[in-house]
Amino acid sequence: MRENVLHIENVTMQFGGVVAVDNLTVDVNKGEIVALIGPNGAGKTTAFNCITGVYEPTNGLVSFFGETIVSNHPRGKMKKLYAGQNREFCTKVVSQTPDKITKLGIARTFQNIRLFKNLTVFENVLIAKHMRMKQNFLTATFRLNFMEERRVREESLALLEEQGLLGVKDELASSLPYGVQRRLEIARALATDPKLLLLDEPAAGMNPQETQELADFIVQIKDKYALTVFLIEHHMDLVMRISDRIYVLDFGKLIAHGTAAEVQKDKRVIEAYLGVAEDA
Repeated sequence: MRENVLHIENVTMQFGGVVAVDNLTVDVNKGEIVALIGPNGAGKTTAFNCITGVYEPTNGLVSFFGETIVSNHPRGKMKKLYAGQNREFCTKVVSQTPDKITKLGIARTFQNIRLFKNLTVFENVLIAKHMRMKQNFLTATFRLNFMEERRVREESLALLEEQGLLGVKDELASSLPYGVQRRLEIARALATDPKLLLLDEPAAGMNPQETQELADFIVQIKDKYALTVFLIEHHMDLVMRISDRIYVLDFGKLIAHGTAAEVQKDKRVIEAYLGVAEDA
C-alpha cells in the first residue's frame, strides 16, 4: 500500500453565501499522478488555494505526510474544565502560511502564469533556490555564505540545463514564448525541492503538440525527482493518459473519483462535464 502524501478531509470553502468547495475529501498517495477535473467554476483552484495556505477553509483539514498543515475542523473541539465549568472550546490548529507550506515540500504553479517577468530565467530559478538556504542577516551582510551561494547558483544552472532552458537563462521571463514560460514556472517550482507538485492547468493555452510534450514532461519529472503530482487540467487527453486516479468536482461537490476508465463511464461525470450523450 502506498504512503499517503496529501489528505484533504471534509474541506469546505465559503465566500459569504457562496460555497466554492463543499465537504471535499481527497487522498493523494506517494508516486501518483492524481487529477482534479470539473467545469469552470467547480472549485478546483479554490481547493488548491486551501491546500497551499492561500485560503483558510471554512471547515476541514489538510495534512501532508500525516502532519496537519491547514485546519478548521470540528474534530479539534474538546471539553476541558475551566473555572469549575465543563466548557467546550475549539483547539483549532493555526494554518501554515504559503511560504512555510512550500518549505515543507509542496510546490505549485498557477492557472495564470506568475513568473517574475522583469527578471531573467536564471534569476527566477535562483530566487526559488534561495528558499532552502541557511543564510541569516549576519552571514548575508558579511558574505560569510559565499560557498552556499555558489552551490545554489550551480544547482540553478544544472536545473535549467536539465529542463532545456539553459540556452535562454539570460532572457527576461516576459520575453519567452508562452509554452516556455510554462516550463520555466514548473522549473521554478522544482527548484524548491518539493515532494508534492501541484499543477494548476499547466496545458492552458497550449496547442495539441505542446500538450503532448507537456504530458511526457510531467511523467519524466515525476520519475526523475521522485515526485507526487496533483493537477488541475481541462485537456482530457492529457488527464486520461497520465493520471493514476481522477477526482471530479461539480459546483464544489465531489461527484466521482476513480481510474480514468471508471470516470469516463460515470453518468454523473458525462452529464456534468464530459458532455457525451448516451443512447437510452
